[in-house]
Amino acid sequence: MSINIHPFRISTQSQQGVKCKTTPLAVSILILGITQLGTGLFASKGDAAARASTVFLPSSPGQHQTVVADRIAQQIPVNARRIYVNPALGSNTQGDGTERQPYQTITYALDQADGSTVIELAPGSYTQDTGEQFPLTVKPDVILRGDEANRGSTVLLIGGGTVISPTFARQNVTIVALEESQIRGLTITNPYTRGTAVWVESANPIIRDNTFTRSLRDGVFVTGTGNPLIEDNVFRDNDGNGIAVAKDSTGTIRDNLFEDTGFGIAISQNAAPLIEDNLIQNNVDGIVVSNSGRPQLRNNVIQGNQRDGVVAIANANPDLGTGESDGGNVITGNGRYAIYNATSNNTIFAVGNQVEEAEIEGAVEFVARTIVTGFADTTGHWAEAYIVALADREIIGGFSDGTYRPNDPVTRAQFATIITNAFAPSVKRGAIAFTDVSPNFWASQAIQTAYQGGFVSGFPDNSFRPNQRVSRLQALVALANGLELSANNAVALAKYNDAGQIPEWATLGIAAATEQNLVVNYPDVTLLNPNGNVTRADIAAFVYQALVNSGNANPIQSRYIVGYP
Repeated sequence: MSINIHPFRISTQSQQGVKCKTTPLAVSILILGITQLGTGLFASKGDAAARASTVFLPSSPGQHQTVVADRIAQQIPVNARRIYVNPALGSNTQGDGTERQPYQTITYALDQADGSTVIELAPGSYTQDTGEQFPLTVKPDVILRGDEANRGSTVLLIGGGTVISPTFARQNVTIVALEESQIRGLTITNPYTRGTAVWVESANPIIRDNTFTRSLRDGVFVTGTGNPLIEDNVFRDNDGNGIAVAKDSTGTIRDNLFEDTGFGIAISQNAAPLIEDNLIQNNVDGIVVSNSGRPQLRNNVIQGNQRDGVVAIANANPDLGTGESDGGNVITGNGRYAIYNATSNNTIFAVGNQVEEAEIEGAVEFVARTIVTGFADTTGHWAEAYIVALADREIIGGFSDGTYRPNDPVTRAQFATIITNAFAPSVKRGAIAFTDVSPNFWASQAIQTAYQGGFVSGFPDNSFRPNQRVSRLQALVALANGLELSANNAVALAKYNDAGQIPEWATLGIAAATEQNLVVNYPDVTLLNPNGNVTRADIAAFVYQALVNSGNANPIQSRYIVGYP
């Protein structure tokens, strides 16, 4: 099967081939899949792969245009067409792609899809045995969507087929993601020799809330001039790399978990992605940069890897922080080195990271991390004093661009983390296994701590819903419950002109929070806005006031505190 592709176009640089020294590390790279991606590398496993289709990926044209995969694309368009697929109950011949009469295969659904289409996948396994023909090619403006809340734990794609890449020749791939496509809420495995789960070539897809596991080479491979957003995924137990980024690719790799893999992230050729806010642990090596790779590393935790945290070889020069932008990485507890510069001549700058200088090998300009006392977007903000005070205590933090984003909403997982950081709750009840919080979820421990401390609870279906936004009312009641604040009556609610919006079950909790001066209302002190989303600024104010109430912080004067009596 031949597919015409309109590649994602960005400006390219001429490749500088640098020969790598033959060291034990270089041998490992050959084994684990950075430099072995030449022609003819797919070795069939049984006869299943031999029956798979072949997709030819054309090279990018000479004129390139820079396009960024932005977060705005994460929302499903209001007017998007929906196609439903169910491998157990659907039919490609009798179905019409509706929720009541779904198709059976993703393959057929993709053939029917055009621009602005969401393909909704029912729980189940999607394999060659259920009729899938791999590789699956997700067209431009098409969203392939499964179980986002659980990172695809109920929607499994297992298989692979041949792709002919203009930059890496013949490959075995489960999914090819084209420009402006999205892959969300799937578990993807390529069980074939040198198999890759998702292939991105000169395109800008969004890959979010998935699990990549047990592929025999990579979870995601990015090449050409790829510029994807790869966010909030789990990469576990892949033989080669969690993510490999090659050629002139860029993109953003954010908020992912990498563990039990060869290399967590491998960067080669001239690739220069932004790698931020990831947890990279228990791999052979954390991040390996080769050739002339120039990734930017910000606010990652790289720990417990068997050998090294960050490795640079050949002419690589990773950016681990500069005088203008702290790295903010925590690199600790790795088997050999935190940072290993094995390049010939490059000096790596590592400014503002948490790393022991004794764990650095090679030419590294090391400057320890400094304490951030303010954020670029909080100067003059009504909650600035609260935000700075909690940041100084490392209860809250900002983003790699130096902002705090005070008006952003707060999820239940984020709230549990802030509560745990602020109060270190003691255990008041036993642990619980929430159905939608895996042990490897980034906030799993914080959620358990906040739950056992009485600050948060689950839902009747035994779920926690970690990505659900928290309301102002929920945040205040949670603080009152966890801190065991009480009120004998609801008289204090007379302070609020919108008290009628407070449900009966929450009245005493809000009254207790009010009596203890936890409530801060901006811009109108008489309006609680109980059902509005609590913002990052609100949370900073509420939590700080709770610390004041418990004698663990000095009061901050603000005209927005609801005084009582």
